[in-house]
Amino acid sequence: MNEDRIKGKWKQLSGTLKEKWGKLTDDDLQVAEGNREYLAGKIQERYGLAKDEAAKHVKDFEDSLR
Repeated sequence: MNEDRIKGKWKQLSGTLKEKWGKLTDDDLQVAEGNREYLAGKIQERYGLAKDEAAKHVKDFEDSLR
């Protein structure tokens, strides 16, 4: 699923993201609004992951939406 489609379905995906990464706040998800890099940065920050690992988690999530 490309980034434009993710942005279009962001409200629906926010719930799924919150289930997967419960430490993300509603504000985090609202600001992210489909921005892959911002989302990876927040996951990195909240879960103490390396940048590459957080980016991989986001990519894997995107891939699971296909």
